[in-house]
Amino acid sequence: MEWQVALVMMLGIVCGAMFLGLPVVIAFFAANIIGTFVFLGGDPGLASMPMEFQRAIAKFSLTPIALFLLMGELLFHTGVAFQAIGAIDRLISRIPGRLSVVSILGGTIFSSLSGSTIANTAILGSVLLPDMVKRGYHPAMAMGPIMAVGGIAMLIPPSALAVLLASLAEYSIAKLLIAGIVPGLLMAFLFFAYVAGRCTLDPALAPSYETETLTARERWLPFVKYVVPLFSIFVVVVGSIFFKLAAPTEAAALGCIASAITCMCYGALTWRNLKKALLETAKINTMILIIIAGSLTFSQILAVSGAVDGLLAQITAYDLTALLAVVLMMLVLLLLGAFMDQVSMLLLTLPFFLPLAMAQGIDILWLMVLMLIVMEISLLTPPFGLLLFVMKGVAPFKTSLTQIYAAAAPFVLIELFVLVLLLAFPAMAVWLPKLID
Repeated sequence: MEWQVALVMMLGIVCGAMFLGLPVVIAFFAANIIGTFVFLGGDPGLASMPMEFQRAIAKFSLTPIALFLLMGELLFHTGVAFQAIGAIDRLISRIPGRLSVVSILGGTIFSSLSGSTIANTAILGSVLLPDMVKRGYHPAMAMGPIMAVGGIAMLIPPSALAVLLASLAEYSIAKLLIAGIVPGLLMAFLFFAYVAGRCTLDPALAPSYETETLTARERWLPFVKYVVPLFSIFVVVVGSIFFKLAAPTEAAALGCIASAITCMCYGALTWRNLKKALLETAKINTMILIIIAGSLTFSQILAVSGAVDGLLAQITAYDLTALLAVVLMMLVLLLLGAFMDQVSMLLLTLPFFLPLAMAQGIDILWLMVLMLIVMEISLLTPPFGLLLFVMKGVAPFKTSLTQIYAAAAPFVLIELFVLVLLLAFPAMAVWLPKLID
């Protein structure tokens, strides 16, 4: 079979199944069953599929995904994250767009404690959005910052998707986690600057209001009590990786212990909350592992069919520069991001992107950081951006998806600006992880 036919057949089955509304895992498994039968010798190939699935997920390097998710779930279900946001709210008083700024600062802090973009957005939306709506905030200043900062959890460690990406690429998880810090903080700073600037030029976007008169002690004590201790969790995780005191898996385990101890110190860790956190972590992690099992087998079938080698030879025949090849990869991801979830688009494209990057001599770490940024952008890309629907779930009943799209648009442009910056200046993505060599 010609490689073009094999490629169209395999991708067509996956995309067609998802277009019909089937779950991602079913789409990959359907393609795997048909592809295995066609390219791997029929029944003997099908008989070997369970062993391939087992090899795909029985990797110690995937352990941090569950542990990073558990960190965020513990802080979410015990209410510690809500207390931290309240403390930040008390600290900020006279900045234009006060509640929008609180959402950006609070979301950035929680991003450093949770590997889940959904949890980040849900917490901020449920805590801050009702007050913003009540005080007459424009949707762009109410919903936009919450959705935008929610996606930063994909960059700032601990990031479950970064662990997944590095594991699939067989690259250093520690370096990719560290590499996301600078782009993530840069993005948060630009969100802050945009909100403060827009609200200064047009105060009607975020009407000011009288806040409770508080003493310095009343302002700072909740911050010291509920926010500062949370930084210790970030220090434990990132510090142990950066200074090579622990591998990513060990650092993730230490982070879970630090999160549990912190929640216990606040008297918030009960058996009920712990059970909820463990169950939610198990649900999300199981879903990720099943998708990984299906997609890695999918990658192997593509390789055996000759589709990857054929497509790679076709692309390299055009004699593309490394930069142009990267730009084309990012455009493909941006297009897919409008219609697919992040795990699916990652697992669908990685079998093609990695061989192409190696053939072009592209820095794999730089490429993976760019991919994370594009996948963050896709969280806010209509029509199927995941965080758009999370916001729809927590927004007032009459809020339309069109309003949510419009609120997200300026922040998508900011994220695209950061993407262009990293395309032009790769050192921004790779200088910090190089310090741990």
